Amino acid sequence: MNNHEDNIKREFEEAEGLYETVQAESGKITSLGKTDPKRTLNLTTSDDEEVKRLNEMVGHQRLELGLLPSKGRFYRDDFEIFIRAARVGEIRDFSTIDENNIKDVDEKLNGILINCAKVMYGAQRGSYKDILEEDRIYILLAIRELTFKEGEQKLLMPVTKKSCKNSTCKAQESVELKTSNLQFSIPEDIIEKYYDPENRCYSVATKNYGTITMAPPTIGVMRAITDYVRAKEEKGQPWDKSMLSILPYLQREWRGWGEKEIFAATTSFQGWNSTKYSIIYRLAEQMKIGVKPEMNFPCQSCGEEVTVPLSFPGGIKALFIISDITSELL
Repeated sequence: MNNHEDNIKREFEEAEGLYETVQAESGKITSLGKTDPKRTLNLTTSDDEEVKRLNEMVGHQRLELGLLPSKGRFYRDDFEIFIRAARVGEIRDFSTIDENNIKDVDEKLNGILINCAKVMYGAQRGSYKDILEEDRIYILLAIRELTFKEGEQKLLMPVTKKSCKNSTCKAQESVELKTSNLQFSIPEDIIEKYYDPENRCYSVATKNYGTITMAPPTIGVMRAITDYVRAKEEKGQPWDKSMLSILPYLQREWRGWGEKEIFAATTSFQGWNSTKYSIIYRLAEQMKIGVKPEMNFPCQSCGEEVTVPLSFPGGIKALFIISDITSELL
């Protein structure tokens, strides 16, 4: 096919919504996929699985995994995340969030992911629960930025510490909360040498306990742990906080993993000696990833360092509910 014919074919696919492109921050254009137009004359009734997949992706953008706190290092090679802007109905539902109820906050945040993010393993659909827990905040902010493209409301985190000693410096008072301003914690060097690129995890060889396989936890694993703890507390039953703090790093698959499996795992931990527990506890600490709770930026005025704690100005609700509406009033 010559260039002229290829351009005509591409124009047809774009007009039919079969060929969508996304421009990453690097400026590189990447394709969300295309299909043969001969098979898609009736996109609304076709039973073709590829057509259905493409229909579901309309309006979505592929999120570059390398931009996440995890850098995408713990996902399968064919793992992809596509996101879109939140719609009015989803924002209305989010507006009912009870910020004093941890469970409701978690459910409302996950509700945005369920509706606005699609996880794919090639042509196979995944779940939002396959996303790493510490990647969640970045993805939510990316969805917010698609939702409010015009900058309807900036979330400004206050500067709490200034190292500038120059009395004439008009140091900045805040830093905008957005994906490009996030700073990430990275695993320590001692654990990095055990990274296993084939299995996308850490495979740690030990002298006395064999090879220990660990990785940062997914949303699905953390939800199972949270549900287990909540059920125990509602029944007035004790639960082992020390063991449950490291269990998520040892469990990679959340499917089919629930109360019975968690109980069995915590029971088996009772047979560990103090050395094994200490090793795994320290390994879990050293592989922590995520957004830093306190970030440092150069002052826009003098270049000296200012410190900004991660916060949600206006509360978590302000992620998708504009708190300052004065710009829209006459």
